[in-house]
Amino acid sequence: MNAIRDANSPLLAVGCLLDGLKLLTRAELRQYLLIPLLINTVLYTGAFILGYHSVSALIHQAIPDWLSWLSWILWPLFFISFLLIGFFTFTLVANLIAAPYYSRLSAKTLSLLHGHAPVAADAGWDRVFFGELKRIGYLLLRVLPLLVLFLIPVVNLIAPVLWAAFAAWGIAMEFIAYPLENRGQTFDAQKRFMQQRRWSMLSFGALTGLGLTLPIVNLVMGQTAVIAATLYVDRVLPPAGSDEAS
Repeated sequence: MNAIRDANSPLLAVGCLLDGLKLLTRAELRQYLLIPLLINTVLYTGAFILGYHSVSALIHQAIPDWLSWLSWILWPLFFISFLLIGFFTFTLVANLIAAPYYSRLSAKTLSLLHGHAPVAADAGWDRVFFGELKRIGYLLLRVLPLLVLFLIPVVNLIAPVLWAAFAAWGIAMEFIAYPLENRGQTFDAQKRFMQQRRWSMLSFGALTGLGLTLPIVNLVMGQTAVIAATLYVDRVLPPAGSDEAS
């Protein structure tokens, strides 16, 4: 029971992210960081420019006139929500493009930790790419109903909270997939892994999402999250290829 509680602890997710940030500076990982860095630079610059010109207009449309007296509270709430939506969408696109590099980064991180290439490490690029498409499809089917909530008066007041929770879950799903795929786990197995560690995964996704919205930090947050997810899986699951590994 203690192991289960530890694996589901938000503190474990925080610790892995901090350790991932430290490992990011290791020379052995640099060759796996450059292309994702370039991808993130282009996409997040585009997200910022697009968001700057469109978010204000969207917010004014979303807040009805009879709630205008609450605009000083609702404006920041809706701004953060639309910011999360924008960066969540761009994260999906960035991960789709960078998926093969992130998979290799995860495998190299394990090799760095254990001193040798682990069993089943580094899934093929085709498997990684189609796995990414499957996750995007799964998440988009759930995005549409959540977006509709923003159009319903009164209900749209709680939509930002629901969106934030969903975004945290989706971001965690994106990054935890790389080490799990390198272990040969299917998409269904990945979902079970997350459901058994719900609070830890939500914390991981929320902190990663926060990092993705911060200028400069977001350029290396994806790589940090891949390393952190690899550390997390390595700490809560038996070594790949062992009799206990799932």
